[in-house]
Amino acid sequence: MHRMFMMIVTILGLMTAALSTNQDRVAHAGTAVQELRKPDVIFVPTPPDVVDKMLELAAIKPTDLVYDLGCGDGRIVVAAAKKYGCKAVGFDIDPKRVQESRDNVRQNNVQHLVTIQQKDIFTLDLSEADVITLYLLPKLNVKLIPQLDKLKPGSRIVSHSFDIKGVKPEQIVRVKSGKDGSTRTIYQWTTPLVKEGS
Repeated sequence: MHRMFMMIVTILGLMTAALSTNQDRVAHAGTAVQELRKPDVIFVPTPPDVVDKMLELAAIKPTDLVYDLGCGDGRIVVAAAKKYGCKAVGFDIDPKRVQESRDNVRQNNVQHLVTIQQKDIFTLDLSEADVITLYLLPKLNVKLIPQLDKLKPGSRIVSHSFDIKGVKPEQIVRVKSGKDGSTRTIYQWTTPLVKEGS
């Protein structure tokens, strides 16, 4: 009787271990799927003169924390750190872009100021940021509104090319950019956001 009881205990133990292992694998697989979600936009670099104007419109101070959502090759956060001496974090879901950004940070020796994270920007808590920079499609900017509404008062948001539908910009500035002199538009807001019709 004792031997049979011990066999049952052993079998139950093995079944529990197997179930736990499978659950761990499922959880890990879920994480991997989330991390490998395809980017919402293709990477199109912001020209350096437009980067400079975006940062100027954001009125960055050395004590500010800058978040670049969809950081691409990291040029905006690197420029912010080098020019203003502020801390900056770049977020991108594409592992290739994340690696390019980290390489850019190292090459410019701003590792003490700049961090690059592989994350889905629509799951981020943005409340710690003083400045948000964007170069996303209009529908993605709108999708960010609930997160942008949680920014502390006086935070600045700047967007290259695209506005935020339903939100009044504080400034709209057009910049002649590059050798061809093409015109780029930059939108700037200060929180709390002023909604159209309010």
